Amino acid sequence: MNLNGKAREQNTFDAIVVGSGISGGWAAKELCEKGLKVLMLERGTELVHPHYPTATKDPWQIDHGGVLTQQDRKNSFIQTRHYSFRADNKHYYINDVENPYTEVKRFDWIRGNIVGGRSVLWGRHCYRWGDLDFEANLKDGHGVDWPIRYKDLAPWYDHVETFIGVNGQAEGISHFPDGKYQPPMELNCVEKHFKETAEKIFPDRRITPGRVANLTQPKKGRGACQTRDLCHRGCPYGAYFSSNSSTLPAAFATGNLTLRANSLVNKVLYDEQKGKATGVEVTDAVTNEVTEYYARIIFLNASTLGTTFILLNSISNRFPNGFGNDSDQLGRNLMDHHKFAGANATIEGFEDQYYIGRKPNGIYIPRFRNLHKTEMNYIRGFGIMGGASRQGWKSYLESDNIGEALKEAVQTPGPWSMWLGAFGECLPYQDNRVTLNTSQKDKYGRNTLSIDCAFRANELAMQQDMANSAAEMLEAVGYKNVRPYVNTSFPGNANHEMGTARMGRDPKTSVLNAFNQVHAAKNVFVTDGACMTSNASVNPSLTYMALTARACDHAVKELNRLNI
Repeated sequence: MNLNGKAREQNTFDAIVVGSGISGGWAAKELCEKGLKVLMLERGTELVHPHYPTATKDPWQIDHGGVLTQQDRKNSFIQTRHYSFRADNKHYYINDVENPYTEVKRFDWIRGNIVGGRSVLWGRHCYRWGDLDFEANLKDGHGVDWPIRYKDLAPWYDHVETFIGVNGQAEGISHFPDGKYQPPMELNCVEKHFKETAEKIFPDRRITPGRVANLTQPKKGRGACQTRDLCHRGCPYGAYFSSNSSTLPAAFATGNLTLRANSLVNKVLYDEQKGKATGVEVTDAVTNEVTEYYARIIFLNASTLGTTFILLNSISNRFPNGFGNDSDQLGRNLMDHHKFAGANATIEGFEDQYYIGRKPNGIYIPRFRNLHKTEMNYIRGFGIMGGASRQGWKSYLESDNIGEALKEAVQTPGPWSMWLGAFGECLPYQDNRVTLNTSQKDKYGRNTLSIDCAFRANELAMQQDMANSAAEMLEAVGYKNVRPYVNTSFPGNANHEMGTARMGRDPKTSVLNAFNQVHAAKNVFVTDGACMTSNASVNPSLTYMALTARACDHAVKELNRLNI
């Protein structure tokens, strides 16, 4: 018998990071740059920048004419619920048949299955949260109080924005904090008209270019946005922020990162005598081999529900209901933004004007409801995205025209139109939750999750105002054929799922402390969406990144002090 006596030593690192997405990439970068030897475990397959399989293919080079096949729809029947799942990027998404979960109520769990995770697929809108958001729970009594405020995160927002590159425009709005921006992308002529006209009619509603992590000026190793509108395929120019093009190269440059793809983390290993985590158990997605890896600190960044699964599945004598679950809050308070409410309109005029390229953003209207007091039939608020464009050649795909008539028609731009779509805040409800399902197994024989989540009366009331407000603005500026709509999304479909392992001041009512440490095991950090205590009305990814950088700084300081 040959025994490898050095196996544990070879599998031991200073830190383990689970997940390579938006927050995991940041954890790896920060920890590696601070001198730690880091093992990153990613369940998905390898994807190395700038090698994105379809990024530079012409439309006729996409299999099946760019149409999803019936087998695609069968294998990824959940993923097809989302607009981003397409024939030219389907290889980035998870197989739902092999990775099932139980929908007690419909929940659209949209999952990447690649190195980089959803950082390759995200919409890239980057907005800071303000104290209006961090204080909301305390003021209206829903959920628990955040253990931090804007001042705690402000320098870390600076740190993150400077590195990733966010284009935007400062507006001086207290509840919509400004950041460190590259020059904004120019609004087109109709968007400019809408801004100038609507702001005069509605002085409480500011209209600004969407703040997105697409470079307008090159950064080291990354080029400026080419406005191709092919971000969903992966960007070989590195023009938008992803782990693959940005944080992972920085981490690898230190020589301190080991990345292991196809690695399914099953649970956190816990030493009851030491009172701390010692590592993680991993199943190899290719060989099904089970291996243990060890580290002094562990960062869980497997996405909100992925991290929650790991914690719930980490059962021990100390934690019979899931790792760190003394408060019974693990898996509870699941939130997502609700969308699919807004309005559309057509615009007369501007026929002599067009625009160059297909920019990845339009306008953004920061929250203007319930800022100082509750004035509506719901609490909290929403922000509105939107944009204007002209109908183009695609409108002739099913035309009866042929030959010269078709050639002339497709070269003539159609009428202008504009859309406004809002994203609204969801309150933290304790019974919007996920639980461990030991009856249903995935392809690898592992437990799965049951998800029981729904939007409630507050969100549905807000949806009506989202549509009415959008229509009101389009009508006020004189646009035609204004069509409000309310087609409330299902939880998960906004891709902003969060909560389930919330931060808080009291271990009796929360899972994590102010530095994202598990209350009962200080060497385990959760800095992905699971850590969020409330939902806010703006996109959350920038906040995940800032929280991660802050937690990494704290973790290394605590390691050096021998406190963890």
